Amino acid sequence: MEKSKRPFLKSKLFFRRRLPPIQSGDRIDYRNMSLISRFISEQGKILSRRVNRLTLKQQRLITIAIKQARILSSLPFLNNEKQFERTESTTRTPGLRARNR
Repeated sequence: MEKSKRPFLKSKLFFRRRLPPIQSGDRIDYRNMSLISRFISEQGKILSRRVNRLTLKQQRLITIAIKQARILSSLPFLNNEKQFERTESTTRTPGLRARNR
């Protein structure tokens, strides 16, 4: 067959299949911190399913496990230390209010 007569046939490209991030033996639980910490960003946010390459069921279980770990204070809600730092501009000065009156 000529190329002009087979317009719908695509050339087969070989690609390397990625391994799933969660194996069948891994247990998705709030106590499994080594597994849970792989699916959280540096800011403490839960990564999306597209980034994690998880199935819908696995993503739901991971989300529930992360939320349970946060409630039990195994995981912090925020992982941003800069938010809690106090600078000189944010400190309160008691004399400032009296001058503005």
